Order: sequence, then structure tokens, then C-alpha cells
Amino acid sequence: MGNVRPFNPVKPFAGVLFSDEQLVPLVREQLVTLFGPIDDQTGLLKFESTDYYSEEMGDALDRIFFSFENLVTADSLESMKLETNRIESELAFVSKGVTRPVNLDPGYIEQSKVILFSTKNFYHRAYIGSGIFAEVTMHFKKNGNQFFPWTYPDYQSPASQKFFDRMRRTYREQLESRNPTDQKSKA
Repeated sequence: MGNVRPFNPVKPFAGVLFSDEQLVPLVREQLVTLFGPIDDQTGLLKFESTDYYSEEMGDALDRIFFSFENLVTADSLESMKLETNRIESELAFVSKGVTRPVNLDPGYIEQSKVILFSTKNFYHRAYIGSGIFAEVTMHFKKNGNQFFPWTYPDYQSPASQKFFDRMRRTYREQLESRNPTDQKSKA
């Protein structure tokens, strides 16, 4: 029988897909209110990997990623997706010409992987509660990023990978500063 062990806190992030750049400061402000200070972000990244969102969001889309400074426990993180869905719903009435001006993809990073939350069930997603599913969207192996057939193409881009690599380094530094002896033995 395995022993139940404490799980390290995780580092939350949000991917923001949008059609109107003017909404980014408002989204950023709402995310900070929910998840705390931002400690890293990407610049605007062109979203050209699929036309999946074109009908509801328009054709000219960009993405930005935000990493949040505060580490959180992984228990009940389905609330992240519920809160970002609420923000999306509120912003649906702000933009003219599209029905969904913002798509928010919350998730977290931990030592070995990146987790995304979704409201859609599929074979590679596990139900975590409140109508929310979680997927491992990539994992880290030998200081490299490993992808799955379902990993979104824009998450595989060099710019996105630089962001996740920086985020992982920051996360590891945060864990080490919490408990230096324990983390050095796991590295």
C-alpha cells in the first residue's frame, strides 16, 4: 500500500486568447484580482495554428500568457476554470462583432507537467469536479518539453515554450526557497 504524502503547491497561469487587444488590461486586472500578482507574461503571440475559434471570436486572434506569483494548493483548482468562465461571460457583452471576444485557459505548472482545465470531456481528460476536467498538456523530461497528440499547437511554439521554461524555473526557485533541504534532494 502506498503512503499518502503531501503534494507541493502549484503555480497557476492563464492563457488568454482574444480578438480585441483593448480587452487585455481589463482581463489582466480581473485575473490579478482572482489569482494575485502576475510575475511573468509573454508579449502578444499571433494565434495562427487553427481556425477553430474563428466563428465565435473572429479571424485575427492573439494570445498572451500570464504566470501568477502566488503558489496555491492543487485541491479544488476547478474553481479557476469556473472563475475564468465567469469573466468570459461578462466580457461577451463588451465587444461588438464577435460573440466571444476572450477565451481564458487557466492551468498550473508543477515539477513535471503542465495541467490545463476544460469544460469539455475527452479520453485524455479527467473529471475533477464542478463540471471541470483536467488534462496533462505537456510534461518536462531532461530539461525539455514533451508534447502529446492533444497538446495545442500554440502551446508548442518557441515563444510559448520560453514562457513555460521561465515559469518552471521560477516555480522551482519558489519551492526551494520554501524548503531548501527537501527540494535539493528531489532535483
